[in-house]
Amino acid sequence: MNGTSEGPAPAADLDRSAVTESDQGLAPRTPGAQTEPAAYRSAFSAAPLAMAVVDAEGLVVSANDTLGTLLGTDPAALAGRPAADLVDLACDAGTWHAYRDVLRGHRPRLRCTRRLKGADGRSLWAQVTVEPLADSGDAPGLLLSVADISARRELQERLRHLQMHDPVTRLPNRALFFERLTAALEAESYERGGTGRIGVCYLDLDGFKAVNDTLGHRVGDRLLAAVAERLTRCAEEAAHARSGAPLVARLGGDEFALLVEDSTGTDQLADLAESVLAALQAPFEVSDRRLSVTASVGVVERHTAGTTPTALMQAADTTLYWAKADGRARWTLFDPERNASRMTRQALAATLRPAIERGEFALEYQPLVGMEDGRVRGVEALIRWNHPQFGVLAPNRFIALAEEDGSIVPLGRWILRTACHQARRWQLAHPDDPPIFVSVNVAVRQVWDSDLVADVAATLEETGLAPHLLQLELTESAVMGSAGRPLQALKALSDMGVHIAIDDFGTGYSNLAYLSRLPVSVLKLDGAFVRGFQYDGAEGAGVQGAGVDATAANPADEVIVEAMVQLAHRLGLTVTAECVETSDQATRLRRIGCDTGQGWLYSRPVAPDRISALLGSAGPGAAGVQAGVGKP
Repeated sequence: MNGTSEGPAPAADLDRSAVTESDQGLAPRTPGAQTEPAAYRSAFSAAPLAMAVVDAEGLVVSANDTLGTLLGTDPAALAGRPAADLVDLACDAGTWHAYRDVLRGHRPRLRCTRRLKGADGRSLWAQVTVEPLADSGDAPGLLLSVADISARRELQERLRHLQMHDPVTRLPNRALFFERLTAALEAESYERGGTGRIGVCYLDLDGFKAVNDTLGHRVGDRLLAAVAERLTRCAEEAAHARSGAPLVARLGGDEFALLVEDSTGTDQLADLAESVLAALQAPFEVSDRRLSVTASVGVVERHTAGTTPTALMQAADTTLYWAKADGRARWTLFDPERNASRMTRQALAATLRPAIERGEFALEYQPLVGMEDGRVRGVEALIRWNHPQFGVLAPNRFIALAEEDGSIVPLGRWILRTACHQARRWQLAHPDDPPIFVSVNVAVRQVWDSDLVADVAATLEETGLAPHLLQLELTESAVMGSAGRPLQALKALSDMGVHIAIDDFGTGYSNLAYLSRLPVSVLKLDGAFVRGFQYDGAEGAGVQGAGVDATAANPADEVIVEAMVQLAHRLGLTVTAECVETSDQATRLRRIGCDTGQGWLYSRPVAPDRISALLGSAGPGAAGVQAGVGKP
């Protein structure tokens, strides 16, 4: 493109006072002005700035020696040539249209940067300016100036390189990584062709902090540099014909990332992650030391369209956390379902405390039935969260969260007060029947973060419930490890008359010698033991035929349970079996001396009014399942 479509302007239309060898026909504006054209021509020719006068059609009228030297040609030979061709103004549509606007007088100035080929054949960076000449008369003209800014540009590039690269590893840093990532995710990038996909391997060195802490930051920096070299080799070996080698960057600390543009799918990213782990297996020789290091890698691969840098890196960071949580020295692929579960967990954690204040929790009660007579002896209070978004949630969805953020303390107080009030109401509603006790689960954090003894005493006084009608359940791992304040609290509660039960007994480290010194009155056998001898003989076949999974009887389980029951009775403790689901289980548990049973054979957790219906009866027995009270 030569920058013109109408041909050169007539010579008579040019401002000869500025560009020609003669000043004929010019009228002096002031006395003595006849000397000005010669002075202007001299200044124009000798100026250190490369310049040319361009007519309204875009053709060079005159050029000075500096421009000729810059372009490696005689200045006179440039006359009549399209100025746009000399300085590459037609290389992009935006610059070309802006230049045409200046020619037409619709734009006051154009300034742009171009890479030109100099007289010596080397490339140079030039700042090109095009602007109208002042007082150009009836034939408007333009002044084209070209400034060599190669030195400035080189300095800028060096400064940018320093700004965009990590000084320790010489790898691109976080800023450059996100610049490349953002560019790759722009619509123009993936609409030009390619796979339209992108992938990231986000890795973190396992245990690197220990190297810094024990050997110092200098050794740590050298180790990081050595790791960077191996990652770079991995990227070069994984270079794709279309997209080239993945970009390797250090994002900070001991975190690195490999960006794969135009990825071909998860298999490509998985292979890259495997090669990274393999490359780091060999020990590093650093400062006369032999150091070993592993890495955890989070892998994300997805469509480019609809993805943002923030969303992609959040997914990568989450997946890296999974890799560490799963055991380190491994890679993990992003799982949308697992991430949705994590997001739900975070949403629950954020709304847990306000939910207590809004009264979104409720209690259901599951009967604890005497094995000999089938009568209800007590109930276990089980909390439910009536979440406005997720529906009714069981305790396993939020109790761990409550323990983590400390909201278990106010929630535990609410459970205790509500359960004791309800137990007292049942007692008053059935004065002729033996009162039933209520069993409430207690987290260890409730003992550490609050005065549990004072809370229990205040609740019993407020509700009028007798202490022996309250049972507090703690897990085996919590009770067996009790010392100091927790143990003192348990003893104080026992002295008060409250029963202490060990929940899920048999699943942890059962220190039997320690058990004899604890103020415990009840052992609740974990359901795993009870399920082990769920069916036998013809009854098992019949249940299987009914569509229920059956498990073959395990004599060893019965021996273990019988031994635990006998041990508990020798220590003066009672035994409750959890997860009783069949009458055969109940019969065998009763035969080996188990005191009470709890499970769907008798009733699932139900509302308080359903418990009232059971009180005074012969007990729920197996009829609860048949009546629809059992397994939902």
